[in-house]
Amino acid sequence: MVLLACGHQQPTNNFSDQPLHAWVNPFIGTGGHGHTYPGATLPFGMVQLSPDTRLDGWDGCSGYHYSDSLIYGFSHTHLQGTGVSDYGDLLFMPTNNEVNVGNNWGERYRSRFQKASERAHAGYYAVHLDDHNLTAELTATTRVGIHRYLFDHPDSCVLFIDVDHRDELISYQLEPVGDSVIVGFRRSRGWAEDQRIYFAAHFSKPFEFLDQTYELYDELDPLTGAVTQVMADVPVFPLKFGLTDTLMVKVALSSTSIEGALLNMNVEAPHWDFSRYRADAETTWDQALKRIEIDTDNARDKTTFYSALYHTLTVPNTWSDVDGRYLSMDGMVHEPHREGAHAYTVFSLWDTFRATHPLFTLIERERSRDFISTMLNMYTQTGALPVWELAANETGCMIGYHSVSVIVDGFMKGIRDFDHELALEAMMATATADELGKKPFAEIGYIPSEIEHESVSKTLEYAYNDWCIARFAEAIGAGEEIVAEFNRRSLAYRNLFHPETGFLQPRRGGSFLEHFDPTEVNFNYTEANGWQYNFFVPHDINGHIDLLGGDAPYGNRLDEMFTSDAGLSGRDQADITGLIGQYAHGNEPSHHMAYLYNFIGQPHKTQERVKQILDELYSDEPHGLAGNEDCGQMSAWYVLSALGFYPVTPGSQDYLIGTPRFNARIHLENGRTITIKLDRDTPDAFYVKSITVNGEPYTKSFFTHDLLMKGGEYVFNLTKEPTNGVGVSLRDRPTSRITEPSFVPVPAVVAPRTFRVEQTVELVVADPSAEIYYRTGQTADEPFTVYQQPFVVTDDCLIEVYAKRDGLNSATVQSPITKRDPSRSVVITPLFDHQYAAGGNEALIDGIRGGPNFKTGEWQGYYGTDVTATIDLGSAKSVSGFRIGALQDIKPWIWLPRSVAFSVSTDGKTFIHAATVNATVDPQDETVQVFHFSAESAHNAVRYVRAEITHFGTIPSWHLGAGNSSWMFLDEFEVFLTP
Repeated sequence: MVLLACGHQQPTNNFSDQPLHAWVNPFIGTGGHGHTYPGATLPFGMVQLSPDTRLDGWDGCSGYHYSDSLIYGFSHTHLQGTGVSDYGDLLFMPTNNEVNVGNNWGERYRSRFQKASERAHAGYYAVHLDDHNLTAELTATTRVGIHRYLFDHPDSCVLFIDVDHRDELISYQLEPVGDSVIVGFRRSRGWAEDQRIYFAAHFSKPFEFLDQTYELYDELDPLTGAVTQVMADVPVFPLKFGLTDTLMVKVALSSTSIEGALLNMNVEAPHWDFSRYRADAETTWDQALKRIEIDTDNARDKTTFYSALYHTLTVPNTWSDVDGRYLSMDGMVHEPHREGAHAYTVFSLWDTFRATHPLFTLIERERSRDFISTMLNMYTQTGALPVWELAANETGCMIGYHSVSVIVDGFMKGIRDFDHELALEAMMATATADELGKKPFAEIGYIPSEIEHESVSKTLEYAYNDWCIARFAEAIGAGEEIVAEFNRRSLAYRNLFHPETGFLQPRRGGSFLEHFDPTEVNFNYTEANGWQYNFFVPHDINGHIDLLGGDAPYGNRLDEMFTSDAGLSGRDQADITGLIGQYAHGNEPSHHMAYLYNFIGQPHKTQERVKQILDELYSDEPHGLAGNEDCGQMSAWYVLSALGFYPVTPGSQDYLIGTPRFNARIHLENGRTITIKLDRDTPDAFYVKSITVNGEPYTKSFFTHDLLMKGGEYVFNLTKEPTNGVGVSLRDRPTSRITEPSFVPVPAVVAPRTFRVEQTVELVVADPSAEIYYRTGQTADEPFTVYQQPFVVTDDCLIEVYAKRDGLNSATVQSPITKRDPSRSVVITPLFDHQYAAGGNEALIDGIRGGPNFKTGEWQGYYGTDVTATIDLGSAKSVSGFRIGALQDIKPWIWLPRSVAFSVSTDGKTFIHAATVNATVDPQDETVQVFHFSAESAHNAVRYVRAEITHFGTIPSWHLGAGNSSWMFLDEFEVFLTP
């Protein structure tokens, strides 16, 4: 055995005979920004028993980071690779009764550890705690965490149970049952607003409670000003054990009750043989991982593959007790909806609909049925399908309604044992809810940026989700009207297509938002930029190809994305990693794009890019993931791509062929086996020259799900040079096209929102066969007229446009264009933060006012600095007052300025103070609100007006962002003239 640097024990002898659990390295993804945890869990287990080395911060989302050297303890729930923190429930920490002294409990019982002492594989974790002279070993059943502590020498032990660990504690209960069992519950608030977990802990030796723990804090008497020290009870409980060399603990969890936890304990953990629990966990993992067997002589590749498969099988998590009972999103405990069914939690659907759930439709079909049932139960209990559900809470995180994708993908692939009418009702109710821009999406066919942030991404993902609904409605015979309506909605992405740039761009009102830069990361996209969403049309790829002008222009645009050296611009977004040009593999919107070359008969380019991603962006090291694991999606991409195919369009039958990495056998639940064999011309060959399926030539560049479910032998002849053998001719390419004649795209106005003297206006529409009709509103009862060529406006106007084709009209949309005073200009020091530029240098005087959502792009942002803005009126004028708008939204660290001091000048050098206005809003008020710093102050012969804006300062101690600088968001500096 060889001990790797990451602590994973990888066998080097008897290569093919090693059990599969031993090839899993749970440390992959614990470095970099992978956000994984290394501890013990079972497939889809309720318990994730793992060490906690980090209490907060983005790279502490899982509670562990590979770079750390201190362990605070071992908690029983962890999130697998998410971008937001939660869980870490019920921290247990054994000590040898010589705890450290520090300012908080975590510092008192934490311990140093050496990386070389860590060992982990599927179902097992161990580490030596240097400060406590003991080794902690962890394993698990589905609902019970199993601890064993081995002391270096017989010693007394104090074990701390910290109920307050990690997220905000709302309430708790902890009580002994005899001298060896403790039961209780924990209710907390974090990413999940109301998380409830019940537990039962059984110890192998009797314990006694030490005195109630406490902390001292200073209390200020508001009358006398005196400071006294006060003792406060804290939910940290030390249990004292006598002299011992070994201690075991079994901790059962439940979402329903203490009785449920005790039941789970009695059924799953009835004995005290740690080695047996560990062996059972390893056997369970061997059985799960054996669904896919690969043959390779490359130990690193084998570790990378089985670690990826392992990660995909850790989420979603079991949520029901052994009897099937579970806590629902309605706050009630429910019985299983059918015998043997189980409920699940942690649905990271924006990520996992892409590859993780499609992988499950191949190798975890029975469990997929329970996933779908769980989602439909959530609908019956709350009125909406889940978006990002966590511990029976809807977090509202991310976008789209991709539970629809999971349900429809399962249905189209034969998982149909659920109520179809209920499913369609749930899909339509979720799609038509008046929230998150869905109303304007339905009414005009896209989401304007001023109404909802991330408007481009939401429009595109809603369109795809609606295609899924149309497919499902058609399949179950729901009626032509429903099918046609959701087909129309699915084409809404075309309303964002700019014919002159070839990009899907944000629109404000009826206009394309000016100053578009596809490299810019901004709030028009979800964790992405214009490049990374420009190819998110998985349901109408051929239609998108047509918009771009055909195969060659489409291919050129793909090439440009992968080869661009422009870099990213705009706001900082830590999620955008794993860059190849503008392609970002570290975040999910890009994941299908390497496979798009298949649609234009260039499969060799797909093969090149897939191989590049497999080679460069995955490894068997702790930093071996290019971005957040995101509940298995990063790993599911690897698993499927290494097997040679990928589901570009979940909800369809097709898997697009890439380049397989291994000989493999996929064992299906129907008893059949897919055997993948590679016949390489040279050891490094990866281009697909030819394929045979069960001995017959296969020339297409995609497989169907029905074909794969039949099993059989798939032989890939791989060569070192690209060939034209597979997927080049039109008949051998995949097809993704929507034909809906009733869809007419909405035209767009191409012009800035404001102008100084005159402005040329252009109108465009994605359909060249459609006529555009417009009016400017500059005269009363102005009729619509056919657009022929660009026109000029010289005053304020409201441009209204619609398109017409074959007697059908698009929606009518409006764009106001405002003429502003050409004599005015503004100088701002320091410059705004590039992440929040709004309209640029003149955003404070452009007449466009920000609303309550800072993400819609109208506010100009400044971080940790005072600001001076000086307006030049162009000539001396009489003024009567001043006003400047500011935003308070303290959750994302945005506070009002403390004050604004206005002054006036005739020459721009000497300024006379006019007025100072202080903020009057409570800094602790979490209400999102716009506040105007206004002053009436009459002055004559004024040319320059200055506002000196004092920012709020450092974030106070009562806020989660304590100690950091605050943001200040400003808009519309107005000077009022005397009539």
